[in-house]
Amino acid sequence: MAWLNYHHLLYFWTVAREGGVAAASRRLRLSQSSISTQLRQLEEQLGQPLFDRSRRRMQLTEAGQTAFRYADEIFGLGREMVDVLQHGSAGRSVRLALGLTDTVQKMIAYRLIEPALQLPEGVQIHCEEDRLERLLPQLASHELDLVVSDEPLPAGSSIKAFNHPLGHSKVTIFAAPTLAGRLQPGFPASLDGAPFLLPTATAALRRDLDRWFDQLAIRPRIVGEFDDSALLKVFGQAGAGAFGAPKVVAREIARQYRVKPIGDAEGLVERYFAISVERRIKHPGVRAISNAARIDLFTDHG
Repeated sequence: MAWLNYHHLLYFWTVAREGGVAAASRRLRLSQSSISTQLRQLEEQLGQPLFDRSRRRMQLTEAGQTAFRYADEIFGLGREMVDVLQHGSAGRSVRLALGLTDTVQKMIAYRLIEPALQLPEGVQIHCEEDRLERLLPQLASHELDLVVSDEPLPAGSSIKAFNHPLGHSKVTIFAAPTLAGRLQPGFPASLDGAPFLLPTATAALRRDLDRWFDQLAIRPRIVGEFDDSALLKVFGQAGAGAFGAPKVVAREIARQYRVKPIGDAEGLVERYFAISVERRIKHPGVRAISNAARIDLFTDHG
C-alpha cells in the first residue's frame, strides 16, 4: 500500500488555495523551488498532473480538482480534531455544500435553507451562488450536496439528478407608495405604459411576467433589467418602477424596502426545487430542508 505524503499534500493544497507557487511560498515560508519539487513528487506518486502549467496562472486539472476536494476535507478534519481535543467540542457539525441559483431571491433562499440550521448536531453551510448550468456539473461531481433553484432540472439534461419540490408562491406587484397609489385603481390594466423593473431573461420570474403581460395585452414601460434582485428592489424603493416578487415574502419586502403591494399577478406561481443526485435524500441537511418545505414553509401571507 502506497502511503500519502501529507507534507506534499499540504503544499499542493496551499498552492491551489493561494493561486500559485509564489503566494504559497510566502504563506508557507518555503522557497518556490522546494514547493515546486514536492508538487512534482506528489504528481508522480498519483500518476497524473494536478495543475495545468500551460497558462500564466496555474489552474487545477480535473484530477487536481478531485485531489483538492479531498485535501480540503482532510485538513478540515484535522482542524476539527484539534478543536475537539483542545476545547472539548462535542461532536462534528454536518457540512452542507449548497448551490443557489442567482435568480432565487435572498429572502426566499434563507427561508428554504433555515431548517438545516436547526439540526441538533449543528451544520456548517458552504453556499455558492451561480447560474443553474454552472452549478449542475458541481452537483454531478459531488462538490455540492444540493442545488436550490427556481426552476427544475432541464428536460434532457446530461446530468443525472432529481427534482424535489420545495414549495411555491403567488407573485405580487409592488411599487413605492406614490407610484403604488397611482397604479392601484384599475390594476392590472393600469400597468399598461407604467414604469416597470424586470429581472433579466435568465430568471423564471422574468419569463412568467412576460407571459402574463402578453396574456393581458399589457405593455409596461421597461425602465431596467437586473441580475441582482436586491438591486432591482432598491430601484423600486426609489420610485423608478413597479416590480414583481413572491407573495410569500410580501411583508418582509414591504418592510425592508418601504414599498406597497399593488395587487397579485393572478395565475402566476413561482416554484422552488431542491436538485440532488439522490432520489431518496440521505443527507440530514438536505432532508431537513425538504421536509420543512413540504409542511408549511410556503404558506402565503398578506
